[in-house]
Amino acid sequence: MAKEGHKYIFVLGGVMSGVGKGVVTSSIGLLLQQKGYPVNLVKVDPYLNVDAGTMNPTEHGEVFVLRSGMETDQDMGNYERFLGRDLTNEDYMTSGMVYQSVISRERALEYDGKCVEAIPHVRDEILRRIEAASSYNGSRISVVEIGGTIGDFQNALFIEAARILKMKHPEDVLFVIVSYLPTPGTLGEMKTKPTQTAVRDLNSYGVQPDFIIARSKEPIDEKRKEKLAIWCNVSKDHIIAAPDIGSIYEAPLNFEKDKLGDAMLDALRLPEKKRASLAAWKKFALAAANTKIPEVSIAIVGKYFDTGDFVLSDAYLSVIEAIKFSAAKLNRHARITWVNSKDLERGAKVTAILGRFNGIIVPGGFGETGIEGKIKAIQFARVKKIPYFGLCYGMQLMVVEYARHVLGLSDANTTEIKKSTSDPVVDVMLEQKKHLADNKYGGTMRLGVYPAYLKKGTMARAAYKKELVEERHRHRYEINPAYVKHLEAAGLVFSGTSPDGVLMEIAELPRSVHPFMLGTQFHPEFHARPLSPHPLFTEFLRAAITRKRKK
Repeated sequence: MAKEGHKYIFVLGGVMSGVGKGVVTSSIGLLLQQKGYPVNLVKVDPYLNVDAGTMNPTEHGEVFVLRSGMETDQDMGNYERFLGRDLTNEDYMTSGMVYQSVISRERALEYDGKCVEAIPHVRDEILRRIEAASSYNGSRISVVEIGGTIGDFQNALFIEAARILKMKHPEDVLFVIVSYLPTPGTLGEMKTKPTQTAVRDLNSYGVQPDFIIARSKEPIDEKRKEKLAIWCNVSKDHIIAAPDIGSIYEAPLNFEKDKLGDAMLDALRLPEKKRASLAAWKKFALAAANTKIPEVSIAIVGKYFDTGDFVLSDAYLSVIEAIKFSAAKLNRHARITWVNSKDLERGAKVTAILGRFNGIIVPGGFGETGIEGKIKAIQFARVKKIPYFGLCYGMQLMVVEYARHVLGLSDANTTEIKKSTSDPVVDVMLEQKKHLADNKYGGTMRLGVYPAYLKKGTMARAAYKKELVEERHRHRYEINPAYVKHLEAAGLVFSGTSPDGVLMEIAELPRSVHPFMLGTQFHPEFHARPLSPHPLFTEFLRAAITRKRKK
């Protein structure tokens, strides 16, 4: 059960999903951390997948990889970016993990022959994991985001676990509901009834919210606050405005204006250790939201954009944020355009589509759909000397393109796409072949942090300003060592390698040949933070800015 005196804040969603529970959780964590309290953030995902690794990114969004290699929900990325530090496996939980643990214990007779049930055994496993996260992190306050919305069948057990915690430690637990207040165009009036209904649904679980984060297009007015206070039984001072903003990084600044951090410390009976210092954060947030500064145009050539009539940019969320961080550092506004590689593959004119951009990024991905379109984009960037940055698959395809059009290996390919290729310049890692043969896909890739040594005199070494780096990986395929010498002889430089020199971590063209043509086998976007942008993204954008000046 919970540590005595440890504080817990549960963040739940009302009315509809996608209104910013993750941003609210991240902002609360940042504010309390800045006020001097050790904080840990926990994401609860109610789905039965053991982790997010096997999910379709067009349906669920990006898979964020922790330092340990755990594949998690994209909200974990927001948590790391706001807190400015790495999170641990203990900070993530799914229904699949919980049930898997309970069933494993039952199979091992650890329940002494009892009838194993959702209540109390699954509920108690949830509580054990929440407590384990706080103990592992040594935090004073845990902020726990429960995914989905109130009323969803699958998150009921998590709300029940939180209720039990509140019942046993009433002074140590707060509930926050993030709820949307619509303003129908035909009425022109902000409506509180959906939020009232969501609160009543929460009450049916035996839970009363302590705070309402009122998401809306415009800031909630005093009349609406009074109405919610009366009908939801929440103090008016605990109803916090959260209007639409230009950048999610403005959210903690807005919450600090409403003294959300102070109100939560008061409700938890904790003294304020220090005033929150958000000066550096404010400077970054203002720069990130400033569209009046000179812009730099970047094309992201991907394939995970198809979701009906909408574009799902969440599939590349960390890449987008990494671009923003480096752009803000360079005092530029990054104008990002999505280019569907399937359009290029179907014959759309590459020059007409990509010729206007200052830089091109091909991010990670899996499978053959849209791959030839990506290779066309890479060839165009190389020949026209447009700054290019390839991430994971983007590096592998950069090598395939180079092998085909410079080395003259017309059938060069990755065996992920063409198993029978006569020139497999990218091939499955040896230890991965058995996993694929046994249909073991979840959690079996090369995942998490691995070291890489950087060669002197390369762009990569100049960007990092050090010889040894550690970066996060998520892949099964690697550059085939049998082709490395041939590629290097043709002018490609492998500027980063594994310590034993077997695995190629970074490929680039010399700056004398191309202003910036670089790919990484790892995912640098996972290490980019608002106040510490990733050096490779910064150098890529610097090259894109230089191209714009020359144009």
